[in-house]
Amino acid sequence: MLTAKSDEDKKWQAECDMRTLMEAKKIESDPKRLKAAQAMAKEKMMEAAKVASED
Repeated sequence: MLTAKSDEDKKWQAECDMRTLMEAKKIESDPKRLKAAQAMAKEKMMEAAKVASED
């Protein structure tokens, strides 16, 4: 049975989310890094599509 998140869990999640948002801003402000991340996302998406289409 799942229980409600503790205050400590909520604080940890907020800190983790904050770090993720900060890193995203760094990536968005660096055109080369953003392009590489987008290319990787496309590659992974194509891999997932291949797996999803297999019988």
